[in-house]
Amino acid sequence: MGLAGNALCTRLGLRVPIFGFSHSIDVTVALAEAGCFPIYGAAWDLPEAIARKMQIIHERVGDRPFGINLMLPTSVGEETDRAAVAAELPQTHKDFVAGLREKYNVPPATKPTFFSSQVRSQQLFAEQLDAALASPAHALASAIGTTAANVARAKAAGKLTISLVGAPKHARAVKAAGVDLIVAQGHDAAGHTGPIGTFSLVPQVVDIAGDTPVLAAGGVGHGRQIAAALALGAQGVWLGTAWLTAREHAIDAHLLKKVLAAGAEDTMISRSHSGKTCRMLKTAWTDAWEAPGAPEPLPMPRQQVLTGELLAAIEEHRIEPLMYTFCGQGVSYFNELTSVADIVARLERETDAALARMPR
Repeated sequence: MGLAGNALCTRLGLRVPIFGFSHSIDVTVALAEAGCFPIYGAAWDLPEAIARKMQIIHERVGDRPFGINLMLPTSVGEETDRAAVAAELPQTHKDFVAGLREKYNVPPATKPTFFSSQVRSQQLFAEQLDAALASPAHALASAIGTTAANVARAKAAGKLTISLVGAPKHARAVKAAGVDLIVAQGHDAAGHTGPIGTFSLVPQVVDIAGDTPVLAAGGVGHGRQIAAALALGAQGVWLGTAWLTAREHAIDAHLLKKVLAAGAEDTMISRSHSGKTCRMLKTAWTDAWEAPGAPEPLPMPRQQVLTGELLAAIEEHRIEPLMYTFCGQGVSYFNELTSVADIVARLERETDAALARMPR
């Protein structure tokens, strides 16, 4: 018994049941070439960019399956005027951000980014969803905002539907909505995540899912964890942090150095990125928002309107202390610069060895 070729692999045309999330086209392609199921994170892309990038990936991977991930929170409102949202931000918060800029001597940004030029709204989500469903991507994944209507639309467009959940109640909801695959994402995970640990969450979601396949996500960085996920009833795993240390990702050298040196204790849950709980690397940015007297981060999308221009400037001018990235607790296992293929091969070897040691 080994990792390769289980029932989920056979169903989806994979070599190994590893689903890889990344914001990098090159990582997405390399994952497909390694026999995994890549998921491109497009929540920060405008509709025209989604259409273009999905076509590029399709041309490079051929008939191999790949997916697209969106964030579609129903809690975000209808306001599309970023300037109007900015005008309503509390002065205390604006002063705090201005203080960070002054303390770290951050020059103004000269190039716009998604968060310095856009405001998340239901209109934007609808346009992103339209672009994703019209694209050649084989699957649509969503961590927030999986509704029965969206699942039905995606299935009508011929997409495999995937939902990431952080609690049993969310698993029940997406099961009722008819998703094809459920990702049980534990507290250990990078990005927006909930309060329940992976080891506790996965078997509960498996029991709720019934005949719907479940993937385990959150803190996975070694094959022993993949073997454990399979023992808990998952049919595969979902990894994101793993690919930050792949050459194909080519992340900024400052960020790469931080990720390579990081252990599980160097990540934290913070609302300072989006206004929702999000696991990320500890940096001077998170320290500032956790400091006594710091204002509470604003709800999504107002927090990103508040910080968008400053974060664009931090990225552009490479203000090292304030640079951060999403990072799960599995980062402990990724401490060298390598390739996507080598990471997948290591995980497969470790999983097969762990499975072979299990008593029959």
